[in-house]
Amino acid sequence: MEIKKHIFFDLDHTLWDFDKNSALSFQKIFKEQKIDLELDTFLELYMPINLAYWKLYREEKIGKEELRYKRLKSTFDTLEIEVSDELINMISEDYIKYLPHNNFLIEGTIELLEYLKPKYELHIITNGFEEVQNLKLQKSKIAAYFDVIVTSESVGVKKPNPKVFAFALKEANITAENAIMIGDSLEADIEGAIAVGMEAIHLNLNKEVVEGSFTSVKSLLEIKQYL
Repeated sequence: MEIKKHIFFDLDHTLWDFDKNSALSFQKIFKEQKIDLELDTFLELYMPINLAYWKLYREEKIGKEELRYKRLKSTFDTLEIEVSDELINMISEDYIKYLPHNNFLIEGTIELLEYLKPKYELHIITNGFEEVQNLKLQKSKIAAYFDVIVTSESVGVKKPNPKVFAFALKEANITAENAIMIGDSLEADIEGAIAVGMEAIHLNLNKEVVEGSFTSVKSLLEIKQYL
């Protein structure tokens, strides 16, 4: 891989262990609200439903509030559990409040950042919500590794929209040819970056079969072979 100077990372599912931190947040909420439901049963349904609603959110088909409400409502409906809108809204608010205070990272995050920091300028491009993404970075003690931090909310559109990448490159004062994008989402991170002329490394933790003009790795530390 040609030597670059700037590396952009996705945050959730790439560096920050979203699934683990999310499960801990729901565990706390279920206990507080005395919700008599097996957490694993809930999460098994919630996780794919959440991803489906995030896709709609990325495509500008639903807004933030609709995403937050419907991913919970759909999960409880699928479980055939009647939950009031009041409780759903309460769970939604508490979830956003608790989520960034859990700070588990994807295995290899600190080691990789320590390895890269002396050699590259490191940045973040994330589709997550403005109010929680910066807290996640601070609470997990990785904020200091990054120079430019771009959330989709600050741009007004979401990855893979080229405007997000263009905004991030402008903030870093560089061109696409001088940058690499690392992320877990083929659509949002990899295809989005390649479309604007950036190179990309796909973090394929689920070891799915993927093809394309990009590097695919099965762990964060494998990235050290390329950078």
